[in-house]
Amino acid sequence: MTNELPDGYEISTDPARIDVGLTHRWLSEDAYWAIGRSLEKHETAIASSLNFGVYDQASGAQLAYARVVTDRTTFAWLCDVYVDRGARGKGLGGALVEAVKAHLEPYGLRRILLATADAHGVYARSGFAPLGTPEKWMLFGEQ
Repeated sequence: MTNELPDGYEISTDPARIDVGLTHRWLSEDAYWAIGRSLEKHETAIASSLNFGVYDQASGAQLAYARVVTDRTTFAWLCDVYVDRGARGKGLGGALVEAVKAHLEPYGLRRILLATADAHGVYARSGFAPLGTPEKWMLFGEQ
């Protein structure tokens, strides 16, 4: 299923458009996986990743964010997906995930991985599924 971006919004991969202060606040104060992340770590993450923003075309305000860590050859990790609380329910998150997939498609990646505790439905609509063989995967660090 394809999630189209509603009229009046645009997606950009220009890292210069990312509102660093806003996205840091979203993640460090409201995203369970990034609570307490320092601004310095956030800035480094932005500089080391592909960045995606959803913007209101009329005001230019950023309403959503996602980043991808990838070698652009075999693997990508979709992370830090966040939609502003006031903009949720408009289809922006699903459209953002579809835009990320479309952007990565030319690389011919073997897999795109993500982790979520509460948005399985959003990602399932974009074709993501639980790991078929989780026993193959291992983790070093926090669970």
